[in-house]
Amino acid sequence: MKNLVKQAKRGNKEAFSELIQINKVNMYKVARAILDNDEDVSDAIQDTILICWEKLDTLNKNEYFKTWMTRILINCCYKIINKNNKELPQSFTEELVVNDSGIDTVEWKNSLEYLEERYRIMIILYYVQGYKIREIAEILDIKETTVKDRLKKARDQYRIKILGERGGRENEF
Repeated sequence: MKNLVKQAKRGNKEAFSELIQINKVNMYKVARAILDNDEDVSDAIQDTILICWEKLDTLNKNEYFKTWMTRILINCCYKIINKNNKELPQSFTEELVVNDSGIDTVEWKNSLEYLEERYRIMIILYYVQGYKIREIAEILDIKETTVKDRLKKARDQYRIKILGERGGRENEF
């Protein structure tokens, strides 16, 4: 992917388009975790693509393209929320597209609606997107200890609200 970023920085539109194609599912998942409808998700992704293309020369380390792009996407999502004066969504799970890691059951998706948004985004970035704690901290511009704390609280909240209701099946996360 670093090679594609280098090519895109030189103005190669095909390389940039390939970068977007590689990351489009991940972009959808992140945007859908924050926004409540597909129109807003589409707007956020389009805005992100435009900003990334226009500001690609500001990316210092090519290997951090995905992290950089995700940070821009999250900022675009919150701009849309502010613009529309919307509340953060309580449920995004019905249309959530997930990866092939087995996290695709309707039950699991529906259980995420019980998590507060700040915890839900941690779960999506860490477990679904596969970001490391350091990368999540960079994306959200928070300390690594805050990421660890929110992940722990998300797991605790999940266990209490979901597993506690079903007799305490362990090791979901």
